[in-house]
Amino acid sequence: MTFGEKLFKLRKEKGLSQEALAEQLNTTRQAVSKWENGQGFPETEKLLRIGNIFEVSMDYLLKDTIGSEKDNEEGYYVSREMAEGFLLSAQKSAKHIGLGFGLLALAFEPYLIFKQNSAFELLLIIFIATLGVIAFVTVGSDQGQYTVLKKEVLLFDSKFLKELAMRYENVKRKYSVIAVIGACLLTVSFLAFALEKKLDMGVLIPYYPIFVALMAIGLYISVRVITILSAYQLLVKNEEHTSRFSFKLKQKARKKFDNF
Repeated sequence: MTFGEKLFKLRKEKGLSQEALAEQLNTTRQAVSKWENGQGFPETEKLLRIGNIFEVSMDYLLKDTIGSEKDNEEGYYVSREMAEGFLLSAQKSAKHIGLGFGLLALAFEPYLIFKQNSAFELLLIIFIATLGVIAFVTVGSDQGQYTVLKKEVLLFDSKFLKELAMRYENVKRKYSVIAVIGACLLTVSFLAFALEKKLDMGVLIPYYPIFVALMAIGLYISVRVITILSAYQLLVKNEEHTSRFSFKLKQKARKKFDNF
């Protein structure tokens, strides 16, 4: 795509008229029209403003891309800046979500340790569970601005998408050992409870607090890893995400609602 085609596409996606964009750039509607028709080119200062308005890089605006099927598809263009912000937000949220699940599991610990049904024991359970709920509630408030990434077909600069795919493979390798540890901890804890319930020998009951702690740690690790990898998969494997029946169903429902 040429610069003019990109500017036209970005303006339409943002829902801006030529007049509205011209006002933000402190120029005329005729100038914007010429840029989009390939009859002129904005000065450096205005190029920087355009990049800030549409959250795209100068590299994307200035480099003509070879026409492909992707260029003719309808979708939401994701700039490098937006993708990086989404991944950073996902990493922060992963900590909170993982901690929330871990603390909710750990809330059973006082009951298994004290077994006195005392007020202190109850208050401790409530306190730990409340911390877990707070962890969920404090998930990054900036997640809202990235909701569109889950609702639309995503378009990327081809070079950046290749770079992102390589990073995804590196992240998978980095977290593979951690993910195995989390899965093992969950497996050991669940097996302990299942075996004790089936055999009913009472041998493992004294070790229940240890198994609950292992479960809490396993949940924290597993949920955190899954959340981070899911964020990368949403970007790198967007075609798989958008080809799912549930995604297409939501798209149809949203279009019907918009038409209504």
